[in-house]
Amino acid sequence: MKKPKFRCPALFAAVVALFVLTGCNTVSINSNPYVGVPQYPPSNPAQIQILRKEPVQPYVQLGEVRAEPASDSVSVQQIEAALRKAAAKMGANAVVIKYDRTEVTGAMVTGPSYGRSVQQIVGRVIVGVAIRYTESGS
Repeated sequence: MKKPKFRCPALFAAVVALFVLTGCNTVSINSNPYVGVPQYPPSNPAQIQILRKEPVQPYVQLGEVRAEPASDSVSVQQIEAALRKAAAKMGANAVVIKYDRTEVTGAMVTGPSYGRSVQQIVGRVIVGVAIRYTESGS
């Protein structure tokens, strides 16, 4: 019986290259809408502001967005784009960054059953609050 040949080595190489080039440049995003907050239609991610301090305009908090870049090579622009996309789903106008630190994000157990060791996985975590501006006096 003949072994089947892989017919598209160029396609396979392109897919592998894509994973190698983009695998470490991803941002894991989690969003947690707050309970009891009005639902808004999605907004345009390109129009969402990234703020480092709370605005003076009146606003309502819609929920938290949490970004975890896969590596140090992820750019600030990629992180902000991921935050904007998650906040846009909630109908936000802006994201107020509350937390940007390196912390333990997991653990890995290695070694044989008689001599296991636990290694911490440390990564950058950015937490922001998605907000929507309200009309003055409401």
